[in-house]
Amino acid sequence: MPQDSMNVGGSVPAFKSSFLNSCLSANILTFGTYTLKSGRKSPYFFNAGSFHSGNLLSAIASAYAHTIINFLSSNPELPQPDTIFGPAYKGIPLACSTLLELQRIDPVRWGKVEYSFNRKEKKDHGEGGGLVGGSLQGANVLVIDDVITAGTAMRETIEIVNREGGKVVGFVVAVDRMEKMPSTTDDDGLPRPSAMGQIRKEHGLPTASIVTLDDLIELLRMKGDETDMERLKDYRRRYLASD
Repeated sequence: MPQDSMNVGGSVPAFKSSFLNSCLSANILTFGTYTLKSGRKSPYFFNAGSFHSGNLLSAIASAYAHTIINFLSSNPELPQPDTIFGPAYKGIPLACSTLLELQRIDPVRWGKVEYSFNRKEKKDHGEGGGLVGGSLQGANVLVIDDVITAGTAMRETIEIVNREGGKVVGFVVAVDRMEKMPSTTDDDGLPRPSAMGQIRKEHGLPTASIVTLDDLIELLRMKGDETDMERLKDYRRRYLASD
């Protein structure tokens, strides 16, 4: 069945269903064989950079917003975020559009929350500096990004926020790949945590995702794609994180 004719529904929450349908129809989520930066051969690929139209950006912003609302509801000990931070570059439109959607859903709670993002190179003219948007000084910062694999970007973001006087209170990503971090002997069969799991352990930060690898396997089951489903299951068995 062509991907643009698939329909995801059933037991999947409405915001996830809409998100996954958008991913499939625009070929943002595809199945095949893809070589990752780590060298692993992945049976699927997610490209958040392809959310470049109004309809698609609205779909991912809505999915992030509902995920954040559920995330904060499930973690009542977390402070209300003062800032939504999107690491450059892919995180920039995600932070801005998600904050707009949160404000649309609940203007009282989110109307005065700010967005912020970093520059890859500091600006030495005009207002200068390495950040754009609201100040992070004294701010509780919720970070959103697309997909985390090695955790390097997460650590860099924590360093940026700390340096600017803020405090990261959590991370939200689009896809949790649920796979252990790469190593020089990647097929050693030894248990290792995921990048998100390592961040939770090192910094005590809660994390959330719009969808997980398990959701993608369920998606393929629901549409009757046994071949790709088994390939994702094999990948999960081979690289599943220990956390």
